[in-house]
Amino acid sequence: MNRSGRRIPRILVVDDDPGLLRLLTIRLRAEKYEVEPVDSAAKALAAVGRVRPDLVVTDLRMAGMDGIELLKELQRRWPSLNVIILTAHGSIPDAVRATQSGAVAFLTKPVAKEQLLEEVRRALATSGSAQSEEDWRAEFATRSPLMEERLARAHAIAATDVMVVVTGEPGTGKELLGRAMHGASARRDHPLVTIDCGNLSAEGAEAELLSAVARAHKGSLLAQDVDELASAGSRDVVDALVAGLREHDVRLIATSVRRPDETNATEPRLSQDLMDRMTGTEIEMPSLARRREDIPLLVAQCLEELSSGDAGTRRAFAPEAMQRLLAVRWPGNARQLRAVVRQAATATTGPVVSAELVDQTLGRHAQVPSFDEARDEFTRSYLVQLLQVTEGNVSQAARLARRNRTDFYKLLARYELRPEEFKT
Repeated sequence: MNRSGRRIPRILVVDDDPGLLRLLTIRLRAEKYEVEPVDSAAKALAAVGRVRPDLVVTDLRMAGMDGIELLKELQRRWPSLNVIILTAHGSIPDAVRATQSGAVAFLTKPVAKEQLLEEVRRALATSGSAQSEEDWRAEFATRSPLMEERLARAHAIAATDVMVVVTGEPGTGKELLGRAMHGASARRDHPLVTIDCGNLSAEGAEAELLSAVARAHKGSLLAQDVDELASAGSRDVVDALVAGLREHDVRLIATSVRRPDETNATEPRLSQDLMDRMTGTEIEMPSLARRREDIPLLVAQCLEELSSGDAGTRRAFAPEAMQRLLAVRWPGNARQLRAVVRQAATATTGPVVSAELVDQTLGRHAQVPSFDEARDEFTRSYLVQLLQVTEGNVSQAARLARRNRTDFYKLLARYELRPEEFKT
C-alpha cells in the first residue's frame, strides 16, 4: 500500500536474458511499481499464485515455453490479466501472432523507457489482478490435461455440499486438494479441521472423531486415510461420525489410498451408509508418472519457494539435470520430487544444479522405499507376472489371483497395465 491507502500495482517481468531482466526491473521499480522478475515462463506460472500481479511483461523468444504459450496459459487461468510481449526479433508476423493471441501491446527491444512506461500505464488501466476465483487452485502447478480435468471436477464438487473422497497414491496431493476444495466452498469462512484416521486407536476413535467434528462446526472435516476407519473400531464408530456430521452441519472431505469400492474378503469395510454417500463423489489424483509434463513446473515452483526463504538466492537445474528428473518413475510422486529438488538445490554450491548432483540425490532416495512404495512395486510386478503367464487372459489371471474380474480390471487400471500388450 502507498500513503494514500491504495495498493501499489504489481508487475511480473519474464525474460531469460539476465541483463534485460535487470534493466526492466530497475526501470519499473523506479516508477514505484512492485516488480517480481523471473527468467522463464515456467517460473512465471509458479510465481503468479504467490505474487498476484496486475500485469505481466514477458519476452517472446524463450527456451521451453515461449511468450505466446505463456500468454495463452495466463489467459486460460486469469482471463482479465493483461500481458505485454517484448521481443528483440520484431516482425509483422510476430506482432500479428501476439495481438491475435490477446496481448495488449507488442514492443520491439530495445524499448525506449517512455514507450515502455506508457504501455504499462495503459495496460494497468484495463488489467484485472490475478486475484480471482482461480486463487483456490494457486498451489497447483500444472499444464496436464488430466490434472486440469481433476481440478475442474474438484471445483464443481466444491460448490456443492456433498461428501467427497480424494483417492490416489501417496504424495499425489490428496490433502492439498482437500484444503483447496474447502477454500473454494461456501464454508470457507468456517473452520477446516484435519484428523488422521490412520492414527486413531480402536478405544479412542469415536471420541476423537466427534471432538474434531464439533470443532469444525458449519465448516469441513478433512479426514486423512478415511479407509483406516474400518480398522480403527466397529461400524458404530463410523455411524457416530455420520450422525455427528449431521448434528454440527459439517461437510466431510476424505482422502484414501484405496477407492471407496475397493475391498477384499480380508479387509474390513467402512459403514455402508458412509460408502453410499461417497459413491459418485470420488476424485482420483493422477500419479506424477501420468503427468510428466508438470515436472518442470513443479521444479520451478519448489525453487521459487526455496529462493523466497533463502535471502533471494535463485537456482536452476541444468538441462541434463532436468532430463534426469523427467526420466524417473517417481513412486513417491510430487512429494518425492519436491524432496529431491530441495536436497539437490540446497546441496549445490553454485546457481546451477548439475546432473551429477541429481543422480547422487536420487540414489539416496532410492535406497529405502516407503512401505507403500514397496507394496505398490510388488503389486505391479505380481500383476505383470500373472499377465505374462496367462498371455493377457484377464479371466485366467483373475482366477489365479483369486479375485473377481471387476476387481482385477480395477487393479490393472490403477497400475496402468494393458492386457492386450501381453498377448502373443
